[in-house]
Amino acid sequence: YIMDYQDREFKIVAKTSLGLEDVLEQEIKELGISKIEKGNRAITFYTNKKNLYKANLKLRTANRLLMPIKSFTIKTVDDLYNQIKKIKWYDIFNVDQTFAIDSTVFSPLFNHTQFAAFKSKDAIVDLFRDKFGKRPDIDKDFPHIRINIHINKLNEVTVSLDSSGDPLFKRGYRDSRSIAPIKEDLAAGLVLL
Repeated sequence: YIMDYQDREFKIVAKTSLGLEDVLEQEIKELGISKIEKGNRAITFYTNKKNLYKANLKLRTANRLLMPIKSFTIKTVDDLYNQIKKIKWYDIFNVDQTFAIDSTVFSPLFNHTQFAAFKSKDAIVDLFRDKFGKRPDIDKDFPHIRINIHINKLNEVTVSLDSSGDPLFKRGYRDSRSIAPIKEDLAAGLVLL
């Protein structure tokens, strides 16, 4: 899906830990990116595919780089299902690829964060089944496509593709983990501060 963008600019949301927004903003500027908006635990910036790859490789204080593909407001749980099913997922990945959904939910409509992910998964699977008579599989560990669903307190939904795969703090700098390791993005942020 990102391949379709080539040299066009698109929106990316870089997620970070609370208090590291200024440090991440500076890191993004050092990559030569100038269209930047600071938020709460996130920096939004506009870039091309080449700089997105560079950002995934070089940003030390980001933990995920998300590419928003659709936003909408819901009033019911069924609204989430219906809106997710309207997205042309078959233009993003094919039925033989796997996917996983991460969700962050602050909405009073959902009493369990994973319920929003399950509802979204059902919508995607049903869309493929209706169109192709076959459904893509879920792979929580190594999916081809990782989807992020964010629902705020006002029931505003943002659906994003996760360009990072695993969280960036799992880049493999350490072979073993102790009982209480500090995440690499947080450690880098503390050093940079």
